[in-house]
Amino acid sequence: MKIQVVYFAWVRERIGVPKETVETEALTVADLVAELVAREERYAAAFVDMSVVRVALDQALVALDTPLGETREIAFFPPMTGG
Repeated sequence: MKIQVVYFAWVRERIGVPKETVETEALTVADLVAELVAREERYAAAFVDMSVVRVALDQALVALDTPLGETREIAFFPPMTGG
């Protein structure tokens, strides 16, 4: 399936693009991350510590083991802070 992947803040800086369309066979968020990490070093650098990366499927926060299902967009971003 094709899915729109959006990157924010330092995740975007490490990967080098704000968004991209990805062809994937991943069943879960974790599967997609593994596919991306296997692609290139820049993804490995961005996703080296998934405990500090948040994920949203179609703008709803989810866990790494969440199935992708019919998701159209997945976003990766660092935790938000107030200020």
